[in-house]
Amino acid sequence: MLHQAAFLLHCLPLVVGQYDVCKSWVTTDEGPTWEFYACQPRAGPLKDYATVRVQPPGITCGNPPERFCTHENPYLCSDECDASNPDLAHPPKLMFDKEDEGLATYWQSVTWSRYPEPLLANITLSWNKSVELTDDIVVTFEYGRPTMMLLEKSLDNGRTWHPYQYYADDCNEAFGMQARRVRDLSASSANRVLCTEDYSRWAGSKKEKDVRFEVRDRFAIFAGPELRNMDNLYARLESAKGLKDFFTLTDLRLRLLRPALGGTYVQRDNLYKYFYAVSNIEVTARCKCNLHANQCTFREGSLQCECEHNTTGQDCGRCKKNFRSKSWRAGSYLPRPNGSPNICAAPNFGTATVRQPVDLPASVSVQEAPIKTEAPSSSGVAPLQASAAPPKTEAAASVPEKPRPATAAKEPPENIRAPPKAKPAHGVAKKHGKKPASPKVSKLIRLKSGSVPVAPIETFKDCECYGHSNRCSFIDFLNLVTCISCKHNTRGQHCQHCRLGFYRNSSAELDDENVCIDCNCNRVGSVANRCNETGYCDCRDYVTGPKCDECVSGYYWRQGCLPNVCDDELLLCQNGGTCSGNQRCLCPPGFKGVLCEQTKCEGENQDCDATGPRLSLSPCAALLGALGLHLRHTMDL
Repeated sequence: MLHQAAFLLHCLPLVVGQYDVCKSWVTTDEGPTWEFYACQPRAGPLKDYATVRVQPPGITCGNPPERFCTHENPYLCSDECDASNPDLAHPPKLMFDKEDEGLATYWQSVTWSRYPEPLLANITLSWNKSVELTDDIVVTFEYGRPTMMLLEKSLDNGRTWHPYQYYADDCNEAFGMQARRVRDLSASSANRVLCTEDYSRWAGSKKEKDVRFEVRDRFAIFAGPELRNMDNLYARLESAKGLKDFFTLTDLRLRLLRPALGGTYVQRDNLYKYFYAVSNIEVTARCKCNLHANQCTFREGSLQCECEHNTTGQDCGRCKKNFRSKSWRAGSYLPRPNGSPNICAAPNFGTATVRQPVDLPASVSVQEAPIKTEAPSSSGVAPLQASAAPPKTEAAASVPEKPRPATAAKEPPENIRAPPKAKPAHGVAKKHGKKPASPKVSKLIRLKSGSVPVAPIETFKDCECYGHSNRCSFIDFLNLVTCISCKHNTRGQHCQHCRLGFYRNSSAELDDENVCIDCNCNRVGSVANRCNETGYCDCRDYVTGPKCDECVSGYYWRQGCLPNVCDDELLLCQNGGTCSGNQRCLCPPGFKGVLCEQTKCEGENQDCDATGPRLSLSPCAALLGALGLHLRHTMDL
């Protein structure tokens, strides 16, 4: 049970599912319509999307080449840093690479050869985008953690900075502050900036290497030690002044003020053993989209929210042009469980709901709106070409924003974007009172508030659908062009997204017929046949693997994942029993039980005597025994 409990704690999510979906297409007594929710992107590691800057200039070692020592062997200075030699260089990018076979790669500063002048270094991570922390910030140091450092954050892309946490081996001496721990904070002081001594005392270069900014411990003040009561945390983030902003930032800066000293005073006769070396920086967070988006993509060199609720901007921080009948408001976590989306509304249409077209000829097929929409199971940061949210047709007479395709596409013809009342489509002028020959077909849509007909939807042949459809419609009163009947498992206003159950083929262009690949999720192990942008399916509990056909440690596959009955680590078969496929113990004669922990002598078993279990012989064994006794008797005669 210990390994199962450890696994559950490790996999405990920091977010609950009620904020993963922005809207869904539902059927009501009044017809199909959109239902809206407050929503946010999934959390994930964001260090790969940050730009890093190390200051001051010349603080990185290797130019000129320099030798350095370690605290374990302070007088054996055989190591060298040389920026011109790739094998000996330690550039800043090594703080974000993947370690191969346990070999640590790290950024390294120059040594403290100019003592007593302070050895100062700044490491700045910038996202050019507001992000919200969801887990601890972890900085891994090689050759000892600094005895003094400061973590800072910025909310305005580095124009102003605010302290996040102080670190020192003696907080009072270094910063004039009393040392405190996060676990000692209360609900009213959860966003207090404090100084800690837990990560600065010398522990040896090969022991403790990590320095943390404890986000989880601050969350636990409201959500409990195991972060089970996330609803309470979200409610406090909404109501407690400044608490949400405390976990929000655009930039992080690590100010290194004094290197590791090896547990002693500075030894001026050997300054080559004092320097900084950082091998990894982990920042787990989500894009801040003001609860107006559940997707965040990386394009044009920065993170961008895929805004819903008629909002726009990098953080969904303002209403679209035609939806400013009231002031913009961020979404709210309250009321629970789905929150308030606070949708931007159009001034002319109020809360009218767009319904499926009615009174259409039987030969006409319109598919502007899908039947159902759910949040993709992808991580918080997805590639631009990832399967995103459904076509943006919304309940509050929404005007979807035209998505930005990944590949260059021509703008729709001007007459399709907004056909003038006095000019027929495709520029065909009327002659002699006759109607122009046009491939468009008129349809009629009605508003929920009544049966008043509005401008018709017009169908054209020349469309920007990446070759997945040759028909599109212009909805006049929505000023929207959308493709009809997308093929090749695509969907979206321009057939630029994949249908649920398919994901984007990264090696294919948007106009390729094979641009969308079947998720092919295991029906037993997956929640549904849908996957994220890399093809990984949404697995059930204790199931793993790209297609949800494998089990996590401690479980075995049998039309799903069942807990191991035995294994070779914690659930050991006893009394000489052997484990068969993690499913059962094969017990030796005389023993029974799940783990062969019981003897067959227990109870009223008649095959037992005072010395233990009696061996029972098979007929063949008994016959051979009798034959042996007969031969022995014959030889004695």
